[in-house]
Amino acid sequence: MRIAVLFGGSSEERDVSIASAAQIIPALRALGHEVHAVDTSAGRLPAAAEKLLLESRVAPAPPSHKAIEQLRTRATGMSADHFDIGAADLVFLALHGGAGEDGHIQAMLDLAGMPYTGSNHIASAAAMDKDLAKRLFRSAAVPTPEWLMAPVEDAAVDKLLGWPVVVKPSKQGSTVGLTVVRAADALATAIQFSLAFDDEVMIEKFIPGREFTVAILDQQALPVGEIFAPGEVFDYQSKYQAGGAREVFPAQLPQAETALVQEYALRAHRALKLAAYSRIDFRRDAIGQFWCLEANSLPGMTATSLLPQAAKAAGIEFAALLERICQGAIRGGYRGRQDIVRSAADLAG
Repeated sequence: MRIAVLFGGSSEERDVSIASAAQIIPALRALGHEVHAVDTSAGRLPAAAEKLLLESRVAPAPPSHKAIEQLRTRATGMSADHFDIGAADLVFLALHGGAGEDGHIQAMLDLAGMPYTGSNHIASAAAMDKDLAKRLFRSAAVPTPEWLMAPVEDAAVDKLLGWPVVVKPSKQGSTVGLTVVRAADALATAIQFSLAFDDEVMIEKFIPGREFTVAILDQQALPVGEIFAPGEVFDYQSKYQAGGAREVFPAQLPQAETALVQEYALRAHRALKLAAYSRIDFRRDAIGQFWCLEANSLPGMTATSLLPQAAKAAGIEFAALLERICQGAIRGGYRGRQDIVRSAADLAG
């Protein structure tokens, strides 16, 4: 199969996306696929440029605003033609954040009639928008921490949420732009910091406790994972630096609690209408209540990322996981194109 792997891009999670592609591309080639590496901020890469880029490492902090703006300027006006993916049988999305995860690229691929991995543009956009996602969690009876959207008065935060709170961009991942705020006098600064990454900012009740994650694959919840981070949040550095955090699969939980958080994850996945795979993140408070924090429509896909770890705990090795995702996307893409053809025929008739 000819597969175009789209990665890199111009979001603050660019380095994370490159790290995912560095594992995905050789694994797909080892499976016998013809793989083309495509950086969505530059186009299809020749072999030398691909090797150089994929050997890079995730830095302790996201790329600077200046670096991101330069990439976005270079990427302006790019389309499916610029990506040089017309001959591919499948597009594997190894993108994280920005246009790669918020539905923009998915919509472009839909218009081009290209099958791709992950969820469609509507589900991707819903998952990326934390405010909208939390409203959908509630509609599916999935507990999620109380929240407000900026601008907001200190008194409202004090009355409705209490302190501390988490201040974060509404449409970002990897804890980019996130601050834990313990008192009202630090709130305005934290909101201003988040606004550098998004035009909407969420103020969310901070839930102290244990951190868990549940991956979904083909409408089935995989083994629950627990994350032991050195700080009070699983931040960017803890996620992507060696020794930053310890992850345990399966998590040490009573069977009833495991089943409950898996059920919440499935409800969240379905409420957002996500497709073949996702990852849903939770906190468990001191009295045992699980709280859904967010959904990831394109979770990290390095060999040691949380979704591959969950799959391995279920007996699915990394290469088999990638092949399963690819085959599912081909089947789904074919059904999608057939629906388009039928709709066009109905309009014509």
